[in-house]
Amino acid sequence: MRIVVVGTGYVGLVSGTCFAEMGIDVTCVDVDEGKIRKLLQGEMPIYEPGLEEMVRRNVEAGRLHFTTDLAGCLDDVEVVFSAVGTPPDEDGSADLQYVLAVAREFGRHINKYTILVTKSTVPVGTAQKVKAAVQEELDRRGVRVEFDVASNPEFLKEGAAIKDFMSPDRVVVGTESERAREVLSKLYRPFLVNNFRVYFMDIPSAEMTKYAANAMLATRISFMNDIANLCDLLGANVDMVRKGIGTDSRIGSKFLYAGCGYGGSCFPKDVKALARTGREYGYTMRVIEAVEAVNERQKTIVCDKLQAMIGDVKGRTIALWGLSFKPETDDMREAPALVVIDRLLRDGATVKVFDPIAMDECRRRIGDVVVYARDMYDAVVDADALILLTEWKQFRMPSWAVMRKTMMAPVLVDGRNIYDKDEVVAEGFRYSAIGK
Repeated sequence: MRIVVVGTGYVGLVSGTCFAEMGIDVTCVDVDEGKIRKLLQGEMPIYEPGLEEMVRRNVEAGRLHFTTDLAGCLDDVEVVFSAVGTPPDEDGSADLQYVLAVAREFGRHINKYTILVTKSTVPVGTAQKVKAAVQEELDRRGVRVEFDVASNPEFLKEGAAIKDFMSPDRVVVGTESERAREVLSKLYRPFLVNNFRVYFMDIPSAEMTKYAANAMLATRISFMNDIANLCDLLGANVDMVRKGIGTDSRIGSKFLYAGCGYGGSCFPKDVKALARTGREYGYTMRVIEAVEAVNERQKTIVCDKLQAMIGDVKGRTIALWGLSFKPETDDMREAPALVVIDRLLRDGATVKVFDPIAMDECRRRIGDVVVYARDMYDAVVDADALILLTEWKQFRMPSWAVMRKTMMAPVLVDGRNIYDKDEVVAEGFRYSAIGK
């Protein structure tokens, strides 16, 4: 089987590479000539554990190809996946210009039955717009070519995306066509040999499933952060509360960890888009809007805790461990670190940062307004306080003795609750965490 994946961002590159790993002939297409040139040279545009090796292996095997020419790929393929970006507009709605551009290009060049599958996260009703755009181009050409559209939202976790794709919890496909259903069943069967967990549904339900899944996970995070903030006021320990409710089989333990807020490419964007969709239809998504409000407030809570511990930060040097929104990625989209850095700089602090992977991405985003440390210990030299923002494994067991000798003051704000308070205090540090 031959397929095309349009877009070589996070979703497109991971999806295309994993399909190739299963023996499918895949061509990844992107309009960014520089990105394609780098991919042809073996340079990855994103960081994802295991991806570079897998890309190289499948390119060498002749199963994975990269090009800027979508039109030249369409004659021999059965399925085209659209995995282009849907960035939020200022009002929170998803920008569909790239999705519709792919649909129009598809309609201008197909000459036989082909399925156009939207893998990008798009609002309910997008498939109708995609279908109309394709048909408009066919009508303009004056030809009749059969095609189908489908929705196949992704559920990849950054840092574990390859595992998620190769062994998915489920595959959601929205389609109105039995022919498309048969083709997509064939495509996904190798991934689900032992337990075929492809859920077929109508297209609007598939489009909504993606938003509902991310909104639910974001809700659990914001709920737990709200509980943690109340725990601080009441003298309770949110870690104990999490264990107490997480062992309830109706609730479960995942996504119940309190911290300094969620970020990334999915949760913030999708929560905003879902709330916007509700408003467009005259319905206020009160829970979803509260989730967003809690999360935005939570991103600054470490600054509030720091100020409570050391007072005015003007003229002080504050070290940050972690810049990416989560471990095992260099993604800083909507990362709490960006909000914390901005707040500290506005308050007059000097900010020293270290992240195992995201240093270059930070430079690209904010330039040299912060001091970039060589390693985690260099970051805390002469620092008046340390804030942990991303729970990278290498931060979990630091040398407290080295830090105590090199810091101006042994002050630690734990934005991810990864340290044992008694141990840190026993090492001579003043310590503050979220909800304990």
